[in-house]
Amino acid sequence: MTAITPFDITISNDDVADLQQRIRNTRWPDAETTDDWSQGVPLAYVQELVQYWGSDYDHQRLATRLNAFDNFKTSLLGLGIHFMHIKSSNPQARPLLLTHGWPGSVVEFLKVIEPLTEPQKQGGKAEDAFHLVIPSLPGYGFSDKPTATGWSVEKTADAWAELMARLGYPRYFAQGGDWGAVVTSHVGRRDPEHCLGIHLNMVTVPPDASASDLTEIELSALAGWQFYQESDSGYSKQQATRPQTLGYGLVDSPSGQAAWIVEKFYQWMDCQGHPENVVSRDELLDDIMMYWLNGAGASSARLYWESFGNAAGNSIPVEVPMGASIFPKEIFRTSQRFASAVYKNIVFWRDKDTGGHFAAFEQPDVFVGEVRDCFGLMPQP
Repeated sequence: MTAITPFDITISNDDVADLQQRIRNTRWPDAETTDDWSQGVPLAYVQELVQYWGSDYDHQRLATRLNAFDNFKTSLLGLGIHFMHIKSSNPQARPLLLTHGWPGSVVEFLKVIEPLTEPQKQGGKAEDAFHLVIPSLPGYGFSDKPTATGWSVEKTADAWAELMARLGYPRYFAQGGDWGAVVTSHVGRRDPEHCLGIHLNMVTVPPDASASDLTEIELSALAGWQFYQESDSGYSKQQATRPQTLGYGLVDSPSGQAAWIVEKFYQWMDCQGHPENVVSRDELLDDIMMYWLNGAGASSARLYWESFGNAAGNSIPVEVPMGASIFPKEIFRTSQRFASAVYKNIVFWRDKDTGGHFAAFEQPDVFVGEVRDCFGLMPQP
């Protein structure tokens, strides 16, 4: 068996000094010619955010938050993978694999760890507890960066199945959003003997525009897909085609990396016009630090390059029980009837009234409730 090694997150004084120096030396662009975010993140906000990052942000905050839980590294399919493993005090707790996407990280899940592992401490029932496994995607966070091609969402799903087996979980649930939803779907496809069911907060099955009886939800979802293609997909085109070129700017410039990520928090959160209406500035910077510290601008983008060319793989039927929570500000939305073309055993489906793309990050209490309700309807490990 390949070793599982405890892993402590460390942020050196040299890391901090380098960040601060780069912030001081930032060469700023001219301001946007609009009075909104339609040309990108406004100059004044990026300057305010980045200057706070350099001077007032607690540069050890991320390490402190992550090290409050058990972190590990192990080699999966030849690549070192960082993951958090938080066991509940309830020995009957159910194993649950949580997978983030881009521009997220394991930081997204920090606020839901205790409610999911120790529900009795939050007014819940001990029998609702989960053991949590929360890995960083290959090339993201503190996971190693692939040095050769091949690390697609399918290979990542195979690595996650190997991880759950290595941790001694012969039966488990899986959950994800963004790329995490795609990886989780492939876990359901590729490891159905062990994965007992999945929950997604992004379902990438487009509504059928040729259907004659589209509901209001389906019409809204179609409009969202169209808006994405016309006005919101530039980042994905770049990351799917020239991730290396993009990486030079993101890895070298704190303002570039921060703006590249924060734009998506603004666009995809249910935030009434500003991401800090939903999460704190410190929380935004915790997530940005996951990319900055590890120079992950190019390596994280390569997941798009590896995976965008295989749309056919995402249409392969998923037979394990599936549940979904669809938030109104999600990038891609669909309806249960269209999702059933791919997910053949939908046991839970909720269209939510509020919330966005980063469900656990934005609305941790709602996320916990959705996860509990969904997996409560499935065969138990």
